[in-house]
Amino acid sequence: MAVRVATGVLALLFCVLQFRLWVSDDGFGESARLGELIEQQTDENSRLSQRNQRLEAEVVDLRSSEGALEERARADLGLIGPDETFYIFSAPRPAG
Repeated sequence: MAVRVATGVLALLFCVLQFRLWVSDDGFGESARLGELIEQQTDENSRLSQRNQRLEAEVVDLRSSEGALEERARADLGLIGPDETFYIFSAPRPAG
């Protein structure tokens, strides 16, 4: 009789633990969800790391090379040199 009671209690305990493992907020479902979040964050970190490396290389280039600085000023700010003339050419307007 005592063996049956002990077996029943152990079986019930096993079922409760299995329920917690599969259904509860800190069970397998949550573990899988966190694994997906970690994978997404790792991808995002990798993308941002590559972007940071490109930006760092650009900063080093701007600091070390005056030509790169001048090129950036011309492209982004529209600056011209002291002995240069700036011309804008546009398509002729249609007669109308």
